[in-house]
Amino acid sequence: MALTDYLTLGRSGLRVSPLCLGTMTFGTDWPIGADVEESARVLRMYLDAGGNFLDTANIYTRGHSEKIIGDFFKQSPSLRDRCVIATKFGGSLYAGDPNAGGSGRKSIYNACHQSLRRMQTDSIDLYWMHFSDAHTPIDETMRALDDLVCAGKVRYVGFSDTPAWRVTQAMYEARINHWTPLIALQLEYSLVERTIEGELVPAAKEFGLGITPWSPLKGGLLSGKVTRTSRAGDGRVSGENFARHLSERNYAIIDTLLAVAKESGVTPAQAALAWVQQRPMVASTIIGARNAAQLRDNLACLDVKLSADQTQRLNEVSRPVLNFPHEFLHTTIPTVMHGGVSINGVTPKPWDLAPKSDAERH
Repeated sequence: MALTDYLTLGRSGLRVSPLCLGTMTFGTDWPIGADVEESARVLRMYLDAGGNFLDTANIYTRGHSEKIIGDFFKQSPSLRDRCVIATKFGGSLYAGDPNAGGSGRKSIYNACHQSLRRMQTDSIDLYWMHFSDAHTPIDETMRALDDLVCAGKVRYVGFSDTPAWRVTQAMYEARINHWTPLIALQLEYSLVERTIEGELVPAAKEFGLGITPWSPLKGGLLSGKVTRTSRAGDGRVSGENFARHLSERNYAIIDTLLAVAKESGVTPAQAALAWVQQRPMVASTIIGARNAAQLRDNLACLDVKLSADQTQRLNEVSRPVLNFPHEFLHTTIPTVMHGGVSINGVTPKPWDLAPKSDAERH
């Protein structure tokens, strides 16, 4: 696969590259960022390689990420129309203002206009709700987003970091009221974080929503810098928040990832990205890069072909523990339900309590 093997995002006609360039590191306003010049080099390299999908947010580097993108395309306006620019609302940039964040109508309108101003563009190609907002009715959010689409300020909409039940509620509000539906979900997904497979991945499949995973390397945990004997790192691969992920389960995942990467002659990061990109319902994986070398390394994951055995080993060592009723349904129900036959590739174990003959049935 190449960066120019474009995919339609969810149940839409929007064509995007299989890797999306995340721009949370554009700007030095946060500790993990790159300066304007290096950010522009990364963006130029991604575009020159054929990539067309950019992801940012109103709050990334305090708004500087959006401004860097806007300034870049102001210098190269012919590139703007060929790119899919996605940004997010929901985070607050104004201390003390209760309406500066969240997904209420006032907040959405203001955030949209500020993002358009910073990015110096007439429309946002994909507008994400950054976080689920427990204080705003979902119909208010969906109606406000539909109004922005009808006004030409937004082309498509999606949700990030939102429970499956609320995604479902939003989709039915859109269907009932003939509003603009979601086309995608942006979710944390990696070998370490797979719990979205319980509710959100099935919801995405049911509604035809593309998934764009964020943190596919778990903040650097799966980059190859961390092993059982080397825990220190720089940037996000350090600190107390990172240390809490150094569990025996995750070390086992890292061990298997390192082995698979060595067998394939690729970096651990490339193997981890390849695994995510090959998961069901994943459309475009978000990759971040603080410099051109990191981007070049990450883009090479598209050339990685994991064998069935390697994929199975990674699947097994990273298998998540899902909340009820998922384990119960997976281990018990096929045996009781299928009558001992294979259905859609699922072959159950024999059910010892089932009738053995017509005479045993009441």
